[in-house]
Amino acid sequence: MAINTLPWIESPFFPKELAEVDLTPEEKAFVKSYADNGYIIFDPQAPEGLIDAVNQTLLPKFNAISGDDKRIQDAWKYNPHVKALASLPTVFEKLELLYRRRPIPFQTLNFYEGTQQDTHSDMIHFNSIPYRFMCGVWIALEDITDFNGPLHYYPGSHKLPFYDMIDVGVKATDKEEEKKSLMGYLKDYTSFIKKIIDSLGLQKATLNIKKGQAIIWSANLLHGGNEILHKGSTRFSQVTHYFFENCMYYAPRLSDVAINKMYMLDLVNVATGEPVESSYFGETVHPGTRLALEQRSRHMLSQIAHFFPPGFVAKIKSISGFRSHR
Repeated sequence: MAINTLPWIESPFFPKELAEVDLTPEEKAFVKSYADNGYIIFDPQAPEGLIDAVNQTLLPKFNAISGDDKRIQDAWKYNPHVKALASLPTVFEKLELLYRRRPIPFQTLNFYEGTQQDTHSDMIHFNSIPYRFMCGVWIALEDITDFNGPLHYYPGSHKLPFYDMIDVGVKATDKEEEKKSLMGYLKDYTSFIKKIIDSLGLQKATLNIKKGQAIIWSANLLHGGNEILHKGSTRFSQVTHYFFENCMYYAPRLSDVAINKMYMLDLVNVATGEPVESSYFGETVHPGTRLALEQRSRHMLSQIAHFFPPGFVAKIKSISGFRSHR
């Protein structure tokens, strides 16, 4: 049996495996649509009372936010309704069908209005080893139309290569003040993605769905937020990001593997409240393991030091290392 190092929906073996797997015709159609397009719209079977409870209990917090970006991150930590919406049994069932691993909800985002966010891939923020075991689930908490800043996405764009910050031309740094400029997400990354869209002639689709409907999108699907045409209109919605079991989890936007910088993510499972451990080929990756990996890399550099100019290896050692982030 082949090692499952890619989600089967993004594997070169997917057509053969889909033909042979024991699924109903409806399940096969669901999986194939997701594999082809990188997203799927479905009914998560969220009780209307739960949706209304999320909206009502978060409204005072939204009203207390000053500025244009009215979003609340990780409200699940204190709001049981948000936590329940992130842990819907139907969502878990669909995600396990698509990825054939147990899903791990690790972040919630609740929105009062449309984000009008630039097009991006979530993989720049969250990635796994093996790659692509990550997705987002966006649930409409009211009717979404062209007028209140709907989500947009580019069908099939998940099949593009994953473009890391090194592709954008940005190097990692340890200094907080430099991270804001050098890891220039808005300026560098989104303009890079726009050039790709224009160059390839990718076609944009807009998500107009009813209250209670949802969309799953794969890790690398390009998506963002349309302009709010009716200014002042709400667009209540909840996004939950999911990793999957038996992976390592890191933030590519703050990583640079070329100089041994892996910005590892310390996660908590939204559904259980328990910490999530990274693993690599079935073995748990503890902080000490990451340190050992760094030490081996340093040793390797010492062994080949004579190939480089004087002082080069010392400089690399001084700036290399693993980071941890919550």
